Amino acid sequence: MKSEPSDVSIDDLASLPDQTIDWYGVRNYQARNFMRDQMKPGDGVLFYHSNCAAPGIAGLAEVSKLAYPDRTQFDPEHRYFDAKSTPENPRWVNVDVKLVRKTRLLPLTELYTYPQLANMRTLQRGNRLSITPVDPGEWEFIQTLI
Repeated sequence: MKSEPSDVSIDDLASLPDQTIDWYGVRNYQARNFMRDQMKPGDGVLFYHSNCAAPGIAGLAEVSKLAYPDRTQFDPEHRYFDAKSTPENPRWVNVDVKLVRKTRLLPLTELYTYPQLANMRTLQRGNRLSITPVDPGEWEFIQTLI
């Protein structure tokens, strides 16, 4: 799960009550579907810093709550407002994510060097999704790096 550190960093997550946040603002249908259809409490999360000087995996988290309507879609003052979304028919969801631990930064440049991660969706050319599934083998390999 990618987050811009200027919005929510791993340190921000660590300072929040219960070290938990609703993963708001996802406005891509495929990423939304991953949250809605595949994520469940206890699932591991690679907390990834994106759109920054040193993008990469900054920590581990876990899903702590099943998908539910993203509150920001209903707030006309919020940058993630969606006028076509209603409480009766919400278009966007989020899950809650809880910090497991901050890790060393595993930079994107390093991730590209491992043949074990050659097929990782996040590393595929042209991938712009903020949320992508991680293969169990990739997950295990990354655990050895952090």
